[in-house]
Amino acid sequence: MDVAARTAANRRLLADFFDGLDGSQLETQSLCSAWTVREVLGHSAMPFSVGVPRLLWRTLLAGGSIDRAAAAIAEEQARRPVAELTGLLRTYDTKRVPAPGVGPMGQFTDHCIHLRDCARPLGLDNDVSLDDWREVLDWLPTKQASLGVVPAGRLDGLALRATDQDWSWSGEESSVDEVAGPSEALAMALAGRSVALSDLSGPGVERLRERLV
Repeated sequence: MDVAARTAANRRLLADFFDGLDGSQLETQSLCSAWTVREVLGHSAMPFSVGVPRLLWRTLLAGGSIDRAAAAIAEEQARRPVAELTGLLRTYDTKRVPAPGVGPMGQFTDHCIHLRDCARPLGLDNDVSLDDWREVLDWLPTKQASLGVVPAGRLDGLALRATDQDWSWSGEESSVDEVAGPSEALAMALAGRSVALSDLSGPGVERLRERLV
């Protein structure tokens, strides 16, 4: 897969999605506990309007927490008109954004997950392709993903199987419990979205639920 090309395509997909929402939908709570749907848009467009010096300064103000700094900036960005933010996603669709630790796949996965973070609570079926979810699922069990998306230990003793395409994964343990379901739900659950657990089945679901809680 050409990660850069798919990331660009999904930025345009995000822009189209957010442009199609009304005011009430934009103020809906997303699956990211700290953000509304509008603030997820602010977060997604942030790399194209906020330079590294500003992010570092806000990190200092946030006591050294880059997560708190990014969350605060996303809230600020969300106050801008939607059309400005979606315009940034389209204008800079091919821009390579530094993603320390998680690399290009982290950025790609971020867009896939955040689209569903917003579409799920709105009851909308907007989604990326199955091929995109396959790439995300291949990446989520890696050490690179454990740096910011799937904490170490979350997948211990589990085997994963997609029911909507030919994809599966199992760790090195000799005894594992399977978690099965649609590719999107598997990825969302692995990324910590417990609401997706209701779309999954298998003896490993309860173990995964305990780890998410």
